[in-house]
Amino acid sequence: MENKLSIKLNIGSRQYPLSINRDEEEQIRKAATLINERIRHFKDNYAVRDMQDLLAMAALHFATADKIRSHENGSVDMQEEKAAEIDLLLSEYLENQ
Repeated sequence: MENKLSIKLNIGSRQYPLSINRDEEEQIRKAATLINERIRHFKDNYAVRDMQDLLAMAALHFATADKIRSHENGSVDMQEEKAAEIDLLLSEYLENQ
């Protein structure tokens, strides 16, 4: 049985097709929802309308929040590894566009 699943995520009004492990689907979909909620928050509360700026602000928000939580929980390496995996997936997708 194939353990991979192909999904499409909508993040910041763009669709990203991903191939993920089936057991990661819920976590990845929740992450996309959190990112979109943060983008909406910045859009509603600040005079920023450019999607690239909103994505950068959301990334900064999560990177700093994760770093603080990671230090508190002692799991910095795992968080950095997951962030690197997400970065690689998005980079590969953008290169193929």
